[in-house]
Amino acid sequence: MQAALQLGAMHADSWKQDPKHLGFVLARYKFVAKMVTGLDRVLEIGCGDCTGARIVIDVVNEWHGIDNNPRLVNGAPNTSEGDIVHGGIPLGWDAIYMLDVLEHIQPAHEHKALDNIRAALYPGGFVIIGMPSKESQTYASRLSKEHHVNCKTEDELRKTMQRHFNSVFLFGMNDETLHTGFGPMCHYRLAIGTGARQ
Repeated sequence: MQAALQLGAMHADSWKQDPKHLGFVLARYKFVAKMVTGLDRVLEIGCGDCTGARIVIDVVNEWHGIDNNPRLVNGAPNTSEGDIVHGGIPLGWDAIYMLDVLEHIQPAHEHKALDNIRAALYPGGFVIIGMPSKESQTYASRLSKEHHVNCKTEDELRKTMQRHFNSVFLFGMNDETLHTGFGPMCHYRLAIGTGARQ
């Protein structure tokens, strides 16, 4: 009999407090996994306790995660501490993704962070960004509202991404459902940027 596997501390708490929310989070990772399947080198920014990364690790040759919280990455394999605003991103990736990160970055710093991400990609590489919609914040908890300083509408996210990538593809999510429906009714947004601008 195999030993029981444990969730990372962050997601174990989510499972305890609101188990359906963990389902929503893992659905976002499934989307990423479908987009990066078969790639050689993939980087996750804001990997946290790496619970969701397990879905991506299975479909790529090499996965690495960075987080600016050393408590979360200490001891986790293939992870390191990194600050994307100040250039702490290892170089050379076919794809980079970050889920639930951009909304925590002050608007004044977001373009510097995206410049650093773009510079870390191989030519032809792409980025996936996932974040709660600005419209969803009406229903967010007090704690979320305190930390979500940069949520965006569909148009705002598109314009931000278009400063850094030639092609931008936007999707919405409500719970586990991925769609291309009416932007203001999306609870969560996913954007893919390809063709990094020089």
